[in-house]
Amino acid sequence: MKFDTHCHVHEGSVDSDISVERYIKLLRDQGFDGMLITDHDSYGGYKYWRDNIRGKKYTDFVVLCGNEYDTFDAGHFVVVLPSGETPKLLEKKGMKLETLIDVVHSHGGILGPAHPFGENFLSIYNTGKYKKDRSITTQFDFIEGFNSAEDYVDNQKAVKIAEKYNKPTFAGSDSHNESSVGTAETVIDADIRSEDDLIRYIKEGGKPTIKGSRWYGTIKDHLGLFNKTLVYGFFFYNKAGAFANTFSRKKEYDDYMNKI
Repeated sequence: MKFDTHCHVHEGSVDSDISVERYIKLLRDQGFDGMLITDHDSYGGYKYWRDNIRGKKYTDFVVLCGNEYDTFDAGHFVVVLPSGETPKLLEKKGMKLETLIDVVHSHGGILGPAHPFGENFLSIYNTGKYKKDRSITTQFDFIEGFNSAEDYVDNQKAVKIAEKYNKPTFAGSDSHNESSVGTAETVIDADIRSEDDLIRYIKEGGKPTIKGSRWYGTIKDHLGLFNKTLVYGFFFYNKAGAFANTFSRKKEYDDYMNKI
């Protein structure tokens, strides 16, 4: 089965201009069997599909629920929890990586770094966290080995570190607009119909085949050297959001961890 495992839709990511229905149509037309919705610290896109589309349209297409979570100290991570779980905690950015790993694994989920060698602060291997703890990769369940918005060199580094630690790889387009949809493929040699199926496949040692093509249309491509200014802007924005969520995040953490 062929999936795009890094998808942003308008109903859950404010910086995406593709509706979930349009995203599905585009992928189906290109021979994809499914998608993993990974909105930024949000389950909005998946919930929209669940409440308005599931069982009514595109019943031959698999839509899985994920999340691209902004950690406080280690960049962005793709998280997949067991079927039916959309905790408010994962919509509160700013947990430290160790806490995120504990939360996800204690509830039976899987996680891996998005665009691992991408921009500073946003990507695990370009953060101070990794410099302090080089063994952290052992705790990941998979690595995003191809991201269509990243350079080939950075994607090759991601594949190499996955090979070094014997981790499966995902490929995601990281699409926020139509022109990049379908530029990354995660091919899974199993029948994946739910989040539980995907989690089981990875935990049992499954190794997807990945491929893709670089999409030259990102903000980074357009801004060139000025992109660094934007990156630092995101850094401060994420830190501010993390601090703003401190008390509500603690409440949601206590509530979710009590469900174990």
